[in-house]
Amino acid sequence: MDWERTKFGLLSAVGGAVALAIIGFNWGGWVTTGTAEAMAKEIAANAVAERLGSICVAQFNRDSQKGQKLNEMKGQDTWERSRYIEKQSWAIMPGDEKADSTVADACAKHFTEKIS
Repeated sequence: MDWERTKFGLLSAVGGAVALAIIGFNWGGWVTTGTAEAMAKEIAANAVAERLGSICVAQFNRDSQKGQKLNEMKGQDTWERSRYIEKQSWAIMPGDEKADSTVADACAKHFTEKIS
């Protein structure tokens, strides 16, 4: 066996493996376990907030002044609506003592669809 050919073959294999890893992680959609777990937690948190946002809307619908308050939210930016929703206590979930800003954001998205 020729040492130069063996050396070239080994270096080619290593270079190919490195290139494959770079392409896979950058453009192939590969992720590490830690990244996958972080992505899963974020997706789950967003799904929960979206579902709780529906409860927030239901709490808004029980407000006796909902028409007036909906008009007050018109023309506000989404972040302003979120703060307004927190102040109205619609984003306080049963069993909680204070509003969750993530729930208020999800709730504001529901109102954005109604107002726009």
